[in-house]
Amino acid sequence: MTVEPHVNEPILVVMGVSGSGKSTVAGMLADDLGWDFAEGDAMHPESNVAKMAAGTPLDDDDRWPWLDRIAAWIQERATAGQPGIITCSALKKSYRDVLRGPSVVFVHVQGSTALIGERMSQRSGHFMPTSLLDSQLATFEPLEADEQHIVVDASSSPAAEVAEVEERLGLVARKL
Repeated sequence: MTVEPHVNEPILVVMGVSGSGKSTVAGMLADDLGWDFAEGDAMHPESNVAKMAAGTPLDDDDRWPWLDRIAAWIQERATAGQPGIITCSALKKSYRDVLRGPSVVFVHVQGSTALIGERMSQRSGHFMPTSLLDSQLATFEPLEADEQHIVVDASSSPAAEVAEVEERLGLVARKL
């Protein structure tokens, strides 16, 4: 299901493969809306970061504790009735099922393999090597009709993506 712009105090899970721009878009959204923001990558155990940095894809056993941390962050806000934004690749439906709830909206930042590969090769200081892009794309399961979501095009500028998310979800930027 796509999302009607009526979700009260939503929690946005900005998702996509590494290099899609989800952290940039999520951070800009959080600044624009004045909402709590968490970087999902920062919730990975050190063992996961080391594994990915070495060029080894994570398996489900690696991901479950990480997803539980993200789900706990989401649940804290949902319980308090507070909006929030968190990043998470959320590649499989089973992973998204752990994160889902009535107020959760997945914002999938989606782009071509060429665009994302180029972005990954140009960034520095990130633990995820470009060599893992193919494994992420192979793991990805498209969002299904029963998941509240929207899809935005990663080839747009981050500002355009933020504006699209706000418009499609009926979110109003805070006045500065």
